[in-house]
Amino acid sequence: MSNSHSRGLDHGQATIRAAALAPLAEFIAASTKGCDAFFASQGLPRTSISDPYAQTSLARYVDTFEKAAELISAPDLGLQIGMRIKPADLGPMGVLFSISPNLRVAFDRLSRHGMALQDGTQSSVYEVGPDLVWTYRLADISIWPRRQDAEYTLAAVCQLVRSSFSADWRPHELHFEHDSQTDRALLHRAFRAPVLYNQSANRIIFAQSDAACQYRAEDGGLAQILERHIGDLISQSRAPESMSDQLRRIIGLWLGQRPITLATMAAELRMSPRSLQRRLSEEGTSLRHLLREHRENLAQTLLRQKSARVSNVANALGYADSTVFWRAFRNWTGQQPSAVHSVESD
Repeated sequence: MSNSHSRGLDHGQATIRAAALAPLAEFIAASTKGCDAFFASQGLPRTSISDPYAQTSLARYVDTFEKAAELISAPDLGLQIGMRIKPADLGPMGVLFSISPNLRVAFDRLSRHGMALQDGTQSSVYEVGPDLVWTYRLADISIWPRRQDAEYTLAAVCQLVRSSFSADWRPHELHFEHDSQTDRALLHRAFRAPVLYNQSANRIIFAQSDAACQYRAEDGGLAQILERHIGDLISQSRAPESMSDQLRRIIGLWLGQRPITLATMAAELRMSPRSLQRRLSEEGTSLRHLLREHRENLAQTLLRQKSARVSNVANALGYADSTVFWRAFRNWTGQQPSAVHSVESD
């Protein structure tokens, strides 16, 4: 990667293509005269946003989105921009999504190729009962707040579904990691489904029957060209994952939705439980340690949300009830969960 396209980035830092900020820049330019000055103050001159190969740090991108919402006094900024997205706005990934024959293929591709726009992102689609669950989260929990990115992403994906597959499409349920702050009327227009907050990740939950409906015969040649191009973009930025990192990613995506055991993790990674256990031991860790680490970090974040309830946090972390979570949290930190919430609320 040339220095001209990656200036200011540290080795190993999660990045995003600066062009991903183009929809935000257009919205800000239409809302205030200080657009160029604002982006320059964030270390993002407008010339970099128009460069399809320029990159910036994911943390800077998220922070820019949050500060832009403050700049124009638009707390629902991410939601508003996401509702206007067109496939071409998301580059080859958006176009590939839009030409897919059905929703199952579209969401599979989104999960596999989302890193063409940004790394440091975890995404997957999996079955839970009669539903499909598409999950999206930023791997680094220290990048917070990140409400605008989450609401923008889920609103944009819902908009892509409606513009490319069915204008009347309604998911069953939406999940967000952050607190409830959104305008209810706008929320209904964007999602047309119940929304839950303070969850372990951001999710769109919809019927498998919807996902199986065929909408078009795919142009296989075009899809192949797009997938090859997307693969090239991903290979430029993706770093190899250790076994521990792979498990951290799956834990972050599955927590509270699917059983997390040595057997289920091994099956997902297409290896035997014994082989997985041995690989983790070689890296000086275990599934139990990785799960505890993720739960503790996420619990600290969720409990600091103003409207957080211990029972809801326990459910988001995959505990059977709040008593089991209370004991676990006390064992981790020496504090009661309510103490963390009270400190943040004071």
